This record gives sequence, structure tokens and C-alpha cells, in this order.
Amino acid sequence: MDPVNNGQVKKKKLIFSIIAVALIIATFSTLHIIYGFSHIITDDAYVEGRIHSIAAKIPGTVKVLNVGDNQGVKKGDLLIEIDPVDYELKVNEAKANLDIRKASFEQASRDKVRAEALYKQEVYPKEKYENVLTAYDLAKAQIEAAEAQANIAKQNLEYTKVYAPSDGYVTKRSVEVGNQIQANQPLMAVIALDDIWVVANYKETQLKNVRSGQKVLVRVDTYPGKVFSAKVDSIMAGTGAAFSLFPPENALGNYVKIVQRIPVKIVFDKDTDKGHVLRIGMSCVPTIITANE
Repeated sequence: MDPVNNGQVKKKKLIFSIIAVALIIATFSTLHIIYGFSHIITDDAYVEGRIHSIAAKIPGTVKVLNVGDNQGVKKGDLLIEIDPVDYELKVNEAKANLDIRKASFEQASRDKVRAEALYKQEVYPKEKYENVLTAYDLAKAQIEAAEAQANIAKQNLEYTKVYAPSDGYVTKRSVEVGNQIQANQPLMAVIALDDIWVVANYKETQLKNVRSGQKVLVRVDTYPGKVFSAKVDSIMAGTGAAFSLFPPENALGNYVKIVQRIPVKIVFDKDTDKGHVLRIGMSCVPTIITANE
């Protein structure tokens, strides 16, 4: 074969190869750009949910603990029972005090009736009559105060039992039987895994075509290959920096423009997580599909 012709053939093949590679790169770049216009992606996103902090309203000693770590519970389940002995005694004491006040009030009522009759007959002096009325008012106030104390004692006795505020799973349990606890001391948390969502921090430049109700595909790092269906719920009315503990200021004039991120709330479709495999705090990558915009 002629060496010159052989060199020209190789040169043409090289040119064709370069052109083919360039076309493939251009095609993929074009598809990527088109995909980017209709699919808004971020990896700065996490699963969020409602965390119910469990605490007792009264101090006392834990007598019964009915749940363990990560246990599922239903709304109204008894979680903790505080030793009720002291509170039962206070209920009995309040009841006895109320009985005494009732007896005093009944006597004051009878004295008032007699004093009114005698005062009308001008047998009772005015000063003594007024003293009887004052004693009646005092007895009435005392019985009202005793009733209030009895109600408080009864309510505190009911507070010795702590119930689950919602369906969910127990986590962060820090209490054991026999522990002395204080009022409002965090004892555990109940997380409702049937009411979770994603908070995705998108760049402000990505949100031009994002609207509530748009379809979202959520990929969670824990479950590669699995896609959870969701939709855009709402866009936060401010950037993350605006609501930070120390918002940025520019009083000195040394301004450097930084692309801000705006949190977007994304809610999962019903039954997309039937097994409740998602957990609060999981990292995820949501993709908002804006093709219809």
C-alpha cells in the first residue's frame, strides 16, 4: 500500500474520531443543560420531622417505666408513672381542709340569716351585724380557696402519669425507674415517623421556576438506588442566613456577594415510606421537576 495514501486514511480516521467524540460530548452537554433547566437538584438537604419532648409537670420518683429505646408507641399510651403516694396524701389533706371550710361556711351562713332577721327587728346593733357579714364573706372566700387547692391537688395526682402525645417511636430516653425527676425535665422524645418531610437548602439562583405542588424525587444516602416520591410544599420566606443566630451585616462596606440558600419544605407522598425506614436527620438529594413550568 502506498505510504502516502495510508497516512491520509489514518489522518481521516483520526479526524472522524475527533469529530465523533466532539459530537458525543456536545450531545451530552446539551442534554445535561436541558436536564438542568427542568430538574433542580441539591445535596444540601435533610429529613426533618416533629419531635415531641416528653417531660413531667411535677417532680417525683419514677415508679413505672413502660417503654424502651426506639419502641413504637400509640397516642395515649402510658409512658411513665411517678410514685403517687405524696400526691395522694395531698389530695386527702386538701379534701379534709375543704370539709372544714364547708362546715365553717355553713355556720357563717346560719349566723348571717339570724343576724339579718335580728337587725331588721332592730335588736342587733349595726356594728355586730357588719361583723357577721364580714365573717360570712371570709368563710365564702376560704371555701373557694379550699376548692381551688383541692382541684390543684387532684390535677397533680393525675400528672403522676405521663402519656404519649402522638403515635411514634421513643428516642433519647434518659430516665430509669427510681430516678428522681424535676418538673419540665426532658425524659425522652417521641418522633412521629408518619409525619416527616425534607428541608432542602437550594441556591437562590435555582428557585426561579420552583412552585408549590411540583413533583420531587428524593434519593436518600442510606438507601442507594431507592427513590421516594414527594412534592414541593412551600418556600421559606427568607434565606437561611437571615434567620441565623448572627445575621451577616455590612456596616463597614467590605461587601462580598455570596449566593444565598433558601430552605424549601418538601413533603413525602402518602405511602411512599410505608415501612417508616426514613429517620430524622438523614442526608438526601431531592430533585424538583419543573418541566411543566
